[in-house]
Amino acid sequence: MTTQKLDHDHEVDHRLIVQENKYYAQASRINYYDLVIESAHDSTLIDADGNEYIDLLASASAINVGHTNEKVVQAIQEQAEKLIHYTPAYFHHRPGQELAERLAKSVPGAEKQVAFSNSGSEANDAIIKFSRAYTGRPYIVSFMDSYHGSTYGSMTLSGVSLNMARKMGPLLPGVVHVPYPDVYRRYPNETEHDVALRYFTEFKKPFESFLPADEVACVLIEPIQGDGGIRKAPEEFMQLVYDFCHQNGILFAVDEINQGMGRTGKMWSYQNFTDIEPDLMSVGKSLASGMPLSATIGKKEIMESLDSPAHAFTTAGNPICCAASMATLDVLEDEDLLERSTVEGAYVEQRFQEMQKHYQEIGDVRMYGLDGGIELVKDRETKEPNPDFANKVIYYAFQHGVVIITLKGNILRFQPPLVITRAELDQALDVLDDAFAAVENNQVIIPSNEKIGW
Repeated sequence: MTTQKLDHDHEVDHRLIVQENKYYAQASRINYYDLVIESAHDSTLIDADGNEYIDLLASASAINVGHTNEKVVQAIQEQAEKLIHYTPAYFHHRPGQELAERLAKSVPGAEKQVAFSNSGSEANDAIIKFSRAYTGRPYIVSFMDSYHGSTYGSMTLSGVSLNMARKMGPLLPGVVHVPYPDVYRRYPNETEHDVALRYFTEFKKPFESFLPADEVACVLIEPIQGDGGIRKAPEEFMQLVYDFCHQNGILFAVDEINQGMGRTGKMWSYQNFTDIEPDLMSVGKSLASGMPLSATIGKKEIMESLDSPAHAFTTAGNPICCAASMATLDVLEDEDLLERSTVEGAYVEQRFQEMQKHYQEIGDVRMYGLDGGIELVKDRETKEPNPDFANKVIYYAFQHGVVIITLKGNILRFQPPLVITRAELDQALDVLDDAFAAVENNQVIIPSNEKIGW
């Protein structure tokens, strides 16, 4: 289906960005294209030039309930009139009390406690702190291609970009990385069972050669990797790692910052697996609809292993952020957005699979609710990544009113607000269909020699 072409003018956007670049450090932003967001509502963005866009990114999965949601805005406004801030490091406020209880009860199983932070990075730092304190062990195991944040601790845990280590070492000691399963790039005739066993063998290798299991505090995993390409680990692999942790007294921790809060059609992404109960988990991004709030949720006995001020911050658990979070959780429930993610995600998957029949560059379609990684390749046999094709697709989409970015250079990141309508999805998917065709026909030129994406 061909859509009306809406080539956008970006004169004001470009001028503002040129001026900003004089003062804004390049280490703090990943470059894609010139977009200055002036306002937003639900799944619509408006830039400084007055152009409208359908948002397929949701501010990196931080706006799951939609931009400027009425209930969230009202909660922010009402709380701001009563109390903007007083540090929870010393005293108490009701929004923080209510949210801590609600989050602790949102994770099934043993009794939980909550520690608030300002960012997902700090929530993952807390996992390092609490797991080491509780077990008395020094080592942490994380996964290649993971993204856990940009503080020194969370950056060390991450494995998705050389620029998160280059020129900044030495990083935090005691962190070991193992490969994360890639079901798409399996060997010839290899089943998912074979993939699970192969990667579990790789997982165990450090423990068999240089890493004593009885000195490992924690294994931290994204049940579905976010910035690594929206990839779900095989069920069998997850169970093998989970059991290995239990057998060796190692805490099993999950990062839900990108994939939690209903993104995958489940409240937490680990719930896409059977009978998993994390010892610790980190939450952020959509927790407060993009307001600076994160939380580490852990089993009570683990969270009691540290005393103050081991994880105290002046602004963590800000009352406005907590009020926004309570409203966000209400919207997820009241508007049944988990079910919406499941239904609309299945529809999007079907649409991409139809496109896959027409465009050989679409190598893999991974959708878990409204949470998608569309992998673009040069050849379906070799599965060689095709970042040039991907960059042209997202640039065409941007020029025609759709905001979408890439992961790992060649993977389209499909994570719209969960409130996106079927009509908006159809319009955005039609633009992407046109984009694939235009790029195949060499009709898209990116007017920049700058590096795009990660």
